[in-house]
Amino acid sequence: MSNKVHMRHTARKRFGQNFLHDEYTIGKIVGAINPQPHQNLLEIGPGLGALTEPVADQVDRLQVVELDRDLAARLESHPFLSKKLSIYQGDAMKTDFTQFGTPENKLRIFGNLPYNISTPLMFHLFQFAEVIEDMHFMLQKEVVNRMAAGPGSKSYGRL
Repeated sequence: MSNKVHMRHTARKRFGQNFLHDEYTIGKIVGAINPQPHQNLLEIGPGLGALTEPVADQVDRLQVVELDRDLAARLESHPFLSKKLSIYQGDAMKTDFTQFGTPENKLRIFGNLPYNISTPLMFHLFQFAEVIEDMHFMLQKEVVNRMAAGPGSKSYGRL
């Protein structure tokens, strides 16, 4: 049984917010992440907690980075999540991820990324490769096509 608390929040265009709702899709994503107790997990942009809740159900602690002050405040007062979350309210694009992980306790990072920051955020995260074990992101199809494109193809880019 889900402990979901439905909260009203209008997606903010300036943050590129797009929230996950479909339970089947969420279950498939969480299955791909495969969170385990005692892992050092960090979610970028937890939003309304669609991924946060099922991941937190499977782990001891979960760190999150949320830019939107209102959403960070909702998570801080969430009746089920607040005890398991460490909330960092700030811009992931300007965050030093070495504060969350070490080479001995590497980060597993996941999130549903807005189109407008996907590529620059991944390049920012690459700077912290020594403290990152893996990353799982939901991305728009165009970003994935660029990542998978071969040299000389129309979609090929710096990713």
